[in-house]
Amino acid sequence: MRTAMSGAAWVAYGQIYVESSGRQPELPESFGGQQNGLCGAAVQGALFLMTGLHTGRVGFVVEVYDEAPAIDEFWEEIVEASFRPVGAVALNGWGGEGHWPLDLDEVDYRVRYCGWGMDAGHQAAPPMDDEPLVDRYLVQFWPAPPAPDRVVKQTSAQAAYWHRVARETPPPPTAEQRAELKRERERRAAEEALAELTREWGGTLPSERVRDASLRAFGLAQLDRPLIDDIDRVDPDTQRAIARWAVRRVCVDKQLDQQEWIAAILDGIDHGVPVWSLLPAPAAASPTDNQQVRLAFRPWGWNDDVDPIENLWTLLFAADDDDPLRAAFETVWLAACAFGDGRQQELIGELRQAFPVLTNRAW
Repeated sequence: MRTAMSGAAWVAYGQIYVESSGRQPELPESFGGQQNGLCGAAVQGALFLMTGLHTGRVGFVVEVYDEAPAIDEFWEEIVEASFRPVGAVALNGWGGEGHWPLDLDEVDYRVRYCGWGMDAGHQAAPPMDDEPLVDRYLVQFWPAPPAPDRVVKQTSAQAAYWHRVARETPPPPTAEQRAELKRERERRAAEEALAELTREWGGTLPSERVRDASLRAFGLAQLDRPLIDDIDRVDPDTQRAIARWAVRRVCVDKQLDQQEWIAAILDGIDHGVPVWSLLPAPAAASPTDNQQVRLAFRPWGWNDDVDPIENLWTLLFAADDDDPLRAAFETVWLAACAFGDGRQQELIGELRQAFPVLTNRAW
């Protein structure tokens, strides 16, 4: 026999715990489905131990045996349960008040929990430092295969009360049931997230390709929800043409096309010439430099407070995107920003006139 702990232990709310999993289980799940209400062992890796004293110091001893010890009739309350650690084991007071490592192996144990003076402890005030302890407890461990818990001896009203509570508490869910509950929660969360996303998109969720292509598609959906699906369904060449149209339409509206070099750029992209090769030096140094230029001249949207040329770069690089669908969304969105709130529907109407395929819903 080995004494793993002996002395005064602090309890609160009439509780003290043996823990190995790092998680302190709640009272109902610890005792649910048991016959005894003093040693809750329904949660693997933890023991929830009840005391008579509500708050203060109680006498406590923990012993470890190689085989089952004889029952000591001195104790007024005796219960047994099974326990298997899932990590380092310790006796812990409520709220971390007191910690005693028990050095148990990760094997199956039988646990005998014994109590004396529970009714007196329940009625007593917390003992002062110079006062004797009112109630005392003993925990004994020995290796044994799992078996149902049982009440060996009952004397106090407190023990009778907690035994009745345990027997009226349903057992905690099994591992399979917990997994199923988790899957159900995840399924409901996914359904709610999908429903919320659908509401945000105006009641109809676009294709995943649209959602992945560009955040601008969401902005356009707030202006004209069908337009998103229409642009998605046309072929890549048409999407690229829509992007070029949006760039030119903004340049005309802002009279940027009156500058010869900008007009030359617009003509060039209409003929499929890469944007970077049309820009004046040093921006047109090389395709590699194009990435740096893209970062330098691509703010989050159209901004009337910056140099118009910076807005032009934003449009041009959006139109030059490798993904035709993203290029269309980006440029039409930027064009809508450039036109402003009062003229955005005018722009979308012109876009549909320029591309009649966008108004043909017989897909």
